[in-house]
Amino acid sequence: MGGGELRRREPQPLLDDLKLRVLRSSTLCPSEPTKKRLMFLSNIDQVLNFGVDTVHFFAAGEPEFGFEAVEEILRSAVERLLVAYDFLAGRLRVEEGRLVIDCNRAGVGFAVAESGLRIDELGELEYPNPIFRQLAAAGLPEMEKGFGLKMDDHPLCSFQVTSFKCGGFAMGISNNHATFDGISFKAFLQNLAALAGGGNLATVPFTDRRLLSVRSPPRVTFPHPELVEASAALSSMLEPSPADLDFRLFRFSAADIAALKHLAHPHASRPTSFNVVVAHIWRCKSLCAAPAAPAEPEKTSTVLYAVDIRGRLRPPLPPEYAGNAVLTAYGEATAAELAAGPFWRLVEAVAKGAERMQDEYARSVIDWGSLHNGYPKGDIFVSSWWRLGFADVEYPWGKPLYTCPVAHPRRDIVLLFPSIAGEDNAGVNALVALPQEDLDRFGKLLHNLLPQCGSDA
Repeated sequence: MGGGELRRREPQPLLDDLKLRVLRSSTLCPSEPTKKRLMFLSNIDQVLNFGVDTVHFFAAGEPEFGFEAVEEILRSAVERLLVAYDFLAGRLRVEEGRLVIDCNRAGVGFAVAESGLRIDELGELEYPNPIFRQLAAAGLPEMEKGFGLKMDDHPLCSFQVTSFKCGGFAMGISNNHATFDGISFKAFLQNLAALAGGGNLATVPFTDRRLLSVRSPPRVTFPHPELVEASAALSSMLEPSPADLDFRLFRFSAADIAALKHLAHPHASRPTSFNVVVAHIWRCKSLCAAPAAPAEPEKTSTVLYAVDIRGRLRPPLPPEYAGNAVLTAYGEATAAELAAGPFWRLVEAVAKGAERMQDEYARSVIDWGSLHNGYPKGDIFVSSWWRLGFADVEYPWGKPLYTCPVAHPRRDIVLLFPSIAGEDNAGVNALVALPQEDLDRFGKLLHNLLPQCGSDA
């Protein structure tokens, strides 16, 4: 087999100077009085106490949406939005040993900056560049320091708008992951766009996170090999990346994904685009670490990925649930199966992760968290931004050219990003970080093990 279309994105000469100048920064508070309260955070929220930065790039628009106008529109829209999302204007606190959000109207950051570059001088927008973080937090020094500050002093969210010489601009958002998962963040963006357009909220957020409370008494009814207690050694996927890591972007076209589906058909019952891409990446990453026959063929490898549980609980969560309603699903295979087993078995192993994530299993995970402060544990975690649809949000000045997280490559984490609009909407980019030699080997495996349509499954 082999000879597919998969294209490796050659390492880009990443820009290291945005020629950025911060013009002003301020704190925005809700435009109307909000009730002071302590907001409960679920066990899922508790684990996700870290920052996430996203950058949304926009081309120059109509004259009515010049940069100064956009700044004022966004400023007003954010202040209005904080009435419904009052917790965003709050601060983290510890009450009785648990994190809560003190909804105290302390506000969010809002910075305005300008770059001496045009957007087309930034390079490929979809090729992650760590310097893009300056587009999300340059005007707020406290955000640069991460969570080293006292929680009472740390904004849970900040916004930054940056103009470029071409008339385009970037909207950067830096927020604590405890505030949103990807699905509720998409709804937040839609509400921001609706208010920016002078309308009302697109959806009213549901903010009672007690729906994901621990049962009384907690009942762990399943084994959870995908989790490790906090008292155990820190998972390597949470550790800082070693300096010898290189990272590269690999692009799967629609034809590549179709070829993988064909390889899994008819044996795999759920050869979705996500499942076949994850299975392919999983096996290639395993093989690049052990180019010869596996020394321990029966050793188990675990792949992890996030699953939305809103519709999987009984009763289901409201679709408008604003918070973290995702849990870590897992698939398992032996080293021998990854090296020589049929591809469709790996696809089924990935699919079983989501299949087992039903009400009782999800409740068992949440209850496990009340007994053991822990983290996901696996050989590879696939974090997917593929179908979140942030770039589909329609603002009064149009949709983004591209929306991306500011990536922090980790050896055991693979990030999936959508292809840039207009190029191949059915494709996906995979960001992989490994030592140079392993990365070269991974790239060759990714291509050589990709079948042509028509290959025998």
